[in-house]
Amino acid sequence: VQLVESGGDSVQAGGSLRLSCAISGDTYSEYCMGWFRQAPGKEREGVAAIDRGGIITDYAHSVKGRFTISKDNAKNTLYLQMDSLKPEDTARYFCAADTLWFGLNPQYRYWGQGTQVTVS
Repeated sequence: VQLVESGGDSVQAGGSLRLSCAISGDTYSEYCMGWFRQAPGKEREGVAAIDRGGIITDYAHSVKGRFTISKDNAKNTLYLQMDSLKPEDTARYFCAADTLWFGLNPQYRYWGQGTQVTVS
């Protein structure tokens, strides 16, 4: 299973970005997915998670109401819509996948390489 993130960029505070994560190598619909982020000198933290069917979601308190996770099983792609971005959202964002539900817990088996988001 391979995960490839895209969509990271530098934006001003209050702006929006949409991250994408393309999954290949297996049946996408079988996977629960998550977005995580890691800033320099900080631990990796869970941002948002979604179950196989795209029905159950979970969000970190810090992003609830601003970020939206979704998955398109037909396109084998996971998304993270990020609105009202703040400087503290600056981090490298990673997507993760597993057949089990881990929510915001970073125990996922498969990980992408990440995409950088910088908010100033």
